[in-house]
Amino acid sequence: MIDPRLHVLRALAEHGTVTATAAALHLTPSAVSQQLRLLARDLEVELLRPEGRGVRLTPAAHVVLRHADTLRVQWEAAQAELAQQSAATRGTLRLCGVSSALAALAAPAAARLQQTHPLVESLIVEEESAECYRLLLTDEADVALVLPGPDAPPVTDARYEQAPLLIDRQDLLVAEGHRLARPEGIELAEAAGQSWIVKKRNNDTYPLVMAACAAAGFTPRIVHQVKEWYAVSSLVAEGFGVCLMPRIVPLPQHAVTRVPLRGEPVPARRFLTAIRRGSSAHPLVIAGLDALREAASAHC
Repeated sequence: MIDPRLHVLRALAEHGTVTATAAALHLTPSAVSQQLRLLARDLEVELLRPEGRGVRLTPAAHVVLRHADTLRVQWEAAQAELAQQSAATRGTLRLCGVSSALAALAAPAAARLQQTHPLVESLIVEEESAECYRLLLTDEADVALVLPGPDAPPVTDARYEQAPLLIDRQDLLVAEGHRLARPEGIELAEAAGQSWIVKKRNNDTYPLVMAACAAAGFTPRIVHQVKEWYAVSSLVAEGFGVCLMPRIVPLPQHAVTRVPLRGEPVPARRFLTAIRRGSSAHPLVIAGLDALREAASAHC
């Protein structure tokens, strides 16, 4: 087992302060400080030095982190090799992702696994992408369905293996009879003067909407912020504004119209699969990724 205190040190290197690290790991600042003090004591090195109101990592801390990343990959590879000794794929596969990805991809993938690998149990958790990466590192998830964004690690991050899964085009959602409800489609810039309804800012959708509108040459006038797609669709149906609706999200029974978007670039969400680096040869992970790719093919 990899010492969990190494994960705390890695989180501090990412977030910069004990307070931010504690928030990211759902710990108290005192718990973070205590774990790092104990780690430094056991390693007999200085890991942190005061700097202003915060701390900075010492050269020894960076050495520890470099070896910790290597150890983590080797540990994952060892578990994968041990799992390969079994005659059948068995165990619990833990999947996480945003709600629309779970509904359109994870649920049918889990159903397929029930048929193809009856000894595999799937557990599914809904979380935003940034939290999904944390669940992978804390060994609370095995496969994550994530969206690239400002809070996501780059694809070059040595702790993860990330791969494209699905390009999910977005349409403009308007009320039935709206002047923009043209079956031939419109360019997103034509909606610049509309009132906009968006999901709340603490989720993966908000930065995608802002980036799409910026690429089309405008900043949307946001009048309502809600969380669930059902509520978004309801507000659109009542004429309170428009929104971007991903193709994989089914429309509720509201008086709304999907309007295809033309021109370049066409707004789209790009789903990735993310796993811990070194775990790609694990039979459970292989089965899960295969099932997810099959589910994604139904939306291509």
